[in-house]
Amino acid sequence: MQTTFKLHSFTAQPEHTRSHLATVLTLAAMSLGYGVVQLDVTIVNTALNSIGASLGGGVAELQWVVSAYTIAFAAFILTAGALGDRLGARRIFMAGFALFTLASLACALAPTAVILIAARCVQGLAAAILVPNSLALLNHTYTDPKARGRAVGVWAAGASLALTAGPFIGGALITLVGWRAIFLVNLPIGLAGLWLAWRYAEETPRLARREIDLPGQVAAIAALGALAGAIIEGGALGFDDPRVIAGFVLAAVIGCLFVHREARAPQPMLPLSLFGHRMFALSALVGLLVNIAFYGLIFVLSLYFQDVNGWSPFATGLAFVPMMGMVLPANLVAARIAERIGAPQAIALGAAIAAAGCLTLLSIAPGTGYLAIGAQLVAIGGGLGLLVPPLTATLLGSVEKSRSGIAAGVLNATRQTGSVLGVALFGSLLGRGDAFVAGAHAALVISAAVLLVGAAAILVRRSEN
Repeated sequence: MQTTFKLHSFTAQPEHTRSHLATVLTLAAMSLGYGVVQLDVTIVNTALNSIGASLGGGVAELQWVVSAYTIAFAAFILTAGALGDRLGARRIFMAGFALFTLASLACALAPTAVILIAARCVQGLAAAILVPNSLALLNHTYTDPKARGRAVGVWAAGASLALTAGPFIGGALITLVGWRAIFLVNLPIGLAGLWLAWRYAEETPRLARREIDLPGQVAAIAALGALAGAIIEGGALGFDDPRVIAGFVLAAVIGCLFVHREARAPQPMLPLSLFGHRMFALSALVGLLVNIAFYGLIFVLSLYFQDVNGWSPFATGLAFVPMMGMVLPANLVAARIAERIGAPQAIALGAAIAAAGCLTLLSIAPGTGYLAIGAQLVAIGGGLGLLVPPLTATLLGSVEKSRSGIAAGVLNATRQTGSVLGVALFGSLLGRGDAFVAGAHAALVISAAVLLVGAAAILVRRSEN
């Protein structure tokens, strides 16, 4: 079925000649686009137990429900930005919002786990389209740097709010309606965002010479999918299973082909020259490690609260609110702390706080009460919220301004890759009963270790300068 949108042609106007209302409503549309992407990152975790009970399957199938979204998100985000440059960010943004809305409907109606996983993959593709093109449209709409900075702040704050509210909204919807409602809630958001973008957003200039790196894109999807699949299935089949070993070998071979392609492509999807800047490479590495820890733990703790402690989806959603709620205020104070002690030190401080939260959670066992858990979750959320803004600023400051767009895209892709690996790795450690708790303890130790490695790497590099 092919859906065609009739797009009105707008002549680009300077910001001061546009109505204030049109500018604000364009910002609203872009914020809805980024917000719904972040909402789906966390809202699904509260539904995992309900989805498993309804559609069947074990931990591996639930890992794929989460990972299908993040694999597509990570693999397509760089190409989606290039596609917007070539065909117009408004047109591509609207197509992405329509696709996300339809995929959400397919998720809600999915009769089997396989169909749900496939629909989640399409959702991830649409999410990859929405994020870079929403930012491109904001950049086009707000020509004044100060106004643009405020608009991007609103755009990011709305996404943080959606990320925070996801577990709570998910838990409430599952309790009142059922797990399918967590996908149906995207429909009114999608329709509102589509209408606002169609009515108020202006099209960006097209860069016809911007090429799409299709071989690189195919290789990226295949390599990341094979790696995540090998880790996920390794937990179910055993890491000595020939199929799992073949998956790791395939991921390594395709990964090498991807690097070879990107090193020689005239317009690569992932410019490897960026990694020649050591601070850029270290910042991207820390972004990868942070998301391995954060999103891997959200997956583990969601199952711990429901499978082990027997909490309801609503109680599970409430349990995550303090953790997620610390991200936004920590984001807001991060810049001031970085100005006072330095960005690398702020990154290391945030990582150390989050690592301490992980290590003090090692006391969890079946039946552990929330009062013994809540403070540690706040520390994890606050620490990670503290390190992300200076991490982003450090990465962008390590490259020329003309390359800031692709640099930001690489950071997003790297962090989403970390999300894929975190869910795949930590999920593979989980078993049933006491084995689940042992796996959760291992996940906490690994999370603390990777966060401390990231902190050390940034500080060592800082001391060398």
